[in-house]
Amino acid sequence: MEKELSLMGQITRFSDFLILIAVIIILTVLIVPLPPFLLDFFITISFASALLIFFVSIYTQKPLDISTFPTILLTVTLFRLSLSIATTRAILLHGAQSADAAGEFIKTFGYFVVGGSYIVGFIIFIILVIINFVVITKGAGRVAEVAARFTLDAMPGKQMSIDADLNSGIITEVEAKKRRQEITKEADFYGAMDGASKFVRGDAIAGLLITFINIIGGIIIGVLQHNMSLSEAAGRYTVLTIGDGLVVQLPALIISTAAGIVITKSSSEESLAPDLINQLTKQYKALYLAAAILGILALLPGMPHISLIFLAVIFAYLAYSISQKRIQEKIQEEEKIIQEQSKAPVVEENIEEAMKINVLELEIGYGLIHLTEEAEGGNLLNRIKLMRKQLALDIGVIIPSIRIRDNLTLDKNEYIFLIKGIEVGRYKIEQDRLLAMSPAPLKQIEGISTKEPAFGLQAIWIEKEKKNEAIVAGYTVVDPVTVIITHITELIKRNIYDIFTR
Repeated sequence: MEKELSLMGQITRFSDFLILIAVIIILTVLIVPLPPFLLDFFITISFASALLIFFVSIYTQKPLDISTFPTILLTVTLFRLSLSIATTRAILLHGAQSADAAGEFIKTFGYFVVGGSYIVGFIIFIILVIINFVVITKGAGRVAEVAARFTLDAMPGKQMSIDADLNSGIITEVEAKKRRQEITKEADFYGAMDGASKFVRGDAIAGLLITFINIIGGIIIGVLQHNMSLSEAAGRYTVLTIGDGLVVQLPALIISTAAGIVITKSSSEESLAPDLINQLTKQYKALYLAAAILGILALLPGMPHISLIFLAVIFAYLAYSISQKRIQEKIQEEEKIIQEQSKAPVVEENIEEAMKINVLELEIGYGLIHLTEEAEGGNLLNRIKLMRKQLALDIGVIIPSIRIRDNLTLDKNEYIFLIKGIEVGRYKIEQDRLLAMSPAPLKQIEGISTKEPAFGLQAIWIEKEKKNEAIVAGYTVVDPVTVIITHITELIKRNIYDIFTR
């Protein structure tokens, strides 16, 4: 283990030197004729690097975890182009003497993968170029362009959210600085990816042109210099050139797919695979419908019955399992609530205590009680302490303590704020959601429309999974506790005179 750590330390220490070596290798491949075994070695590096980048993109939790991706994209693109020049040189110079002139990789792809048919190979090559250029690269470039624009548009709202959290004492100055740096890096990343995608598109076009030039040049060289017949020259050079094109385009396709995954993946606490499984199986009704349609198709004559029935059974089983799991979770949640209510101590207040009117009171429905319990992850009490401290710094007076108690006459997710027993504000929280708000009309996001209680802004209660989508669209997104704290803060500021007068 220590040796492995030592090796990684050495690699990190000499990382600049390794990058310099990589650039020298690219230049060497461009200029110096290489023997077949070195071409095979560099082609292996091309495939290995493409696979490594692809798997890293799958396990990346958020785009900024691989912020050097645009530079990586440029480097591997240049390496592939230099490799294309090296293989082209080998095919044109020595292709007439031996099919191994450009290495085993190209020979295998030319003769074995496409069966030695240059027509089949050419068609496969064209299809790969179309998929890479028209579909993946163009789509990834468009996503990067739009993401860069929305990221820049959302920067002011994100900065305001960070400043608000800092002023409320939720985060420290160090954490605020870190978040601001992440916002800047995110904008830089999508801007760089927008530019880097142009390199990939250019690479696809260059690969197509190189293939056509190689075929024409190979036929001319074979006929004029090596006295080969036209059909023999076309067969030899076309098969090798198509093999070369496939060897280059497959890593290009893999890396383009990795770029698309990185760009289109939103930030998450998990890698791509768990996110996909959780989200695709979240709606079990969709699985039931898919199973039903597959079952109907299996009844039609001439259809592959075994495949359709097999998938229909799998989908139906998954849907049933997920639905049963949801039912069990709901039952357990209800039992937990009942147990908490039964365990709650019954406190008998004396008449004097019951008749006593507190200056500031926050009454909450039973559904919001967990916000006050640290064991349940609630931080309302700590946030109120920080709010009182911040108000003391802002307005120069110490705000009286705020008494919090449950009120069974309220809706379970509702709260009211009272000053000297008089209600001055109330609002209803949507559980397990976040509040997305903006002073100006923005792109509509699916959710429950409402108004933010403190300033009356148009807002939407959104699911937690849509947080990043809302932020990118320019919304300021806050949790329910922040909504309550901001509302109470504004109510205190507006009624400060009533608090300190008899």
